[in-house]
Amino acid sequence: MSLSRLLPWGVLWAAALLGGCDVPAAAPQVGAAEPGLTQTRAPAPARSARDPLSGLPWIEVRELPPEGRQTLRRIASGGPFPYRKDGSVFGNRERLLPRQPLGTYREYTVPTPGESDRGARRIVCADRQPPTAECYYTADHYSSFRRIAPW
Repeated sequence: MSLSRLLPWGVLWAAALLGGCDVPAAAPQVGAAEPGLTQTRAPAPARSARDPLSGLPWIEVRELPPEGRQTLRRIASGGPFPYRKDGSVFGNRERLLPRQPLGTYREYTVPTPGESDRGARRIVCADRQPPTAECYYTADHYSSFRRIAPW
């Protein structure tokens, strides 16, 4: 077996040893360069179960409800926002998010179908723009949060 075929597995094993992640049974097949030959690619490094910055569990953008994904798009584009309070300062009184100076976090409504008011779902972002912003999702009006993985 050639070194070029072993290298991705070596990198993967090193990441597993250093990061404590599980190693998949087989590398995914990405396609054939020539008939009868397949190329393999090491999977993206495994993400820890919790965000190292906040200690909160991760949530992938694709796991958000459709209204949450729409809210993220609105945040990234600067609006417009359907609710007057969208973009207002989130005070982090619950102290579930990393401590930051007041004004760092902004909150945005994630509409809940069937609700006559704003509902309980929110996205809270630090004052940087997605997709790399530090953003969090709550489905229970700030009782718990999950860190939205950068997309």
